[in-house]
Amino acid sequence: MAQQAYVTETDNGSSGPERPASRLRRLTARATHGWRGDPRIWRRGVVLAAVAVLLAMVMLVHAHIPNSVGNLGSLTETFLPWLGAFVPLLLLLALVRRSATALIAVLFPAIVWLNVFGGLLTDKAAAAGGGLTVATHNVNADNTDPSGTARDVAASGADVVALEELTEAAVPTYESALASTYKYHSVQGTVGLWSKYPLSDIRPVDIKLGWIRAMRATVTAPGGQLAVYVAHLPSVRVKLEAGFTARQRDTSADALGEAIADEQLTRVVLLGDLNGTMNDRALNAVTAQMRSTQGAAGSGFGFSWPASFPMARIDQIMVKGVEPVTSWTLPQTGSDHLPVAARVDLATGS
Repeated sequence: MAQQAYVTETDNGSSGPERPASRLRRLTARATHGWRGDPRIWRRGVVLAAVAVLLAMVMLVHAHIPNSVGNLGSLTETFLPWLGAFVPLLLLLALVRRSATALIAVLFPAIVWLNVFGGLLTDKAAAAGGGLTVATHNVNADNTDPSGTARDVAASGADVVALEELTEAAVPTYESALASTYKYHSVQGTVGLWSKYPLSDIRPVDIKLGWIRAMRATVTAPGGQLAVYVAHLPSVRVKLEAGFTARQRDTSADALGEAIADEQLTRVVLLGDLNGTMNDRALNAVTAQMRSTQGAAGSGFGFSWPASFPMARIDQIMVKGVEPVTSWTLPQTGSDHLPVAARVDLATGS
């Protein structure tokens, strides 16, 4: 069968096959129609250009945004990755305005965002192999299906599971649903730890709340012993009169950081709902000494809350003295949080 060739009229009026370069020139000409010879393309869009530069500056110097007014700095850092969503919008507006100045300015936030978050878009998981699989889930005190939630988490294959926001009434249901998979467990206050391997040196951790929302235990796994911390830091609030309020969360984060710093075992895993992202300066007491498994070995942002439309990763798995292998989020359960999981290698910890 003869191959059909696309033809177009050439400059000299004859017909012939249309080359890709010619098509590209025609598309470029259409896109820039009305731009050539227009001196206003540099004068238009100055406001758009200023907004683009401001957006880039916010992403670059977010750590210097003060918390003195409504904890604005922490609020910005909680949703920092979403600032990148404004880049396509600014690009579209620059094209509509036919502003060369704005188009060039939009490059700044685009480059900054890619520099800060571009690495999260790649799959950093190491080659499959052995190791310990851990998971954590804020099960939600108002969960109407605790048994189903427990089964879903156990189905992940995790060797160690931490649960937060446990109610006294729901604890027996979780214990019953997880008993066949996890031989060892302990519940301290509103947090609990379930393990396939022996637990020892179990104790609550004081995070300055007046009641128990954190615990510590030693897990004796095939690769050796490691300290596992489970924590549910206080919730943050956005109030009209006070802005982003998180004073109690910040105090508890500092106390948790001190407890982990005093840990005698060199291999440590932290599981829990920290009500803050790795970018949030308020968690520095913890994040300065530990690595996020999602940041080190995950694929994507790993957003965990709210479960119906995840916008932030406030449920964390952090490690020190062990090597993250891979990290991921689990399917939605009856909670308003997604469970998160990770596999770590106890033998090659740094």
